[in-house]
Amino acid sequence: NAGTEADVYISVYGERGDTGSRQLLRSQKSKKFLKGQTDIFAVEAVHLGCLYKIVIGHNGLGSGNGWFLDKVVIKDPITDLDYTFLCHRWLDQGQDDGNISRELPVTDGSMLPGRQELELKREKTWAAEKWKFRKGITLQFYNRVTRGFVCLYPDSRVDALGDKKNKYGKVFSMWVYA
Repeated sequence: NAGTEADVYISVYGERGDTGSRQLLRSQKSKKFLKGQTDIFAVEAVHLGCLYKIVIGHNGLGSGNGWFLDKVVIKDPITDLDYTFLCHRWLDQGQDDGNISRELPVTDGSMLPGRQELELKREKTWAAEKWKFRKGITLQFYNRVTRGFVCLYPDSRVDALGDKKNKYGKVFSMWVYA
């Protein structure tokens, strides 16, 4: 019962405006919005530029109108970019939080300026640093205030007092950017 027979509406928002509410009428499938099915719709609109959110929902009419929506992917035919809007929630008055519409921000980070470069740096950093998080590894950090080492042990123990004479401890500098 994850599909719906209710009328489904979508509004697409971009840097140049929005589409207004549009009913999704003609799917490439004979029966639309069925559980486990991907439906494809053509929606005519002026070019909105980079998309940043959608509002999608249904009118709540019909038997079994609750709907579990996994995601929406919008393909921009002008730029050939895909915008992904993850939902993975119910649009149902009797399930989840009871809402039959959702506002979904774009989740495809490659659309944001500099995001691809940032993602590549993150992947390279993780590749270089992931050894620290393997099973059995003890992490030690030098605490300049106590002049001792803070140890994070594999069994989840933390020695925050810091043994100043720890023979395995080495002083190094670390910068954390958030």
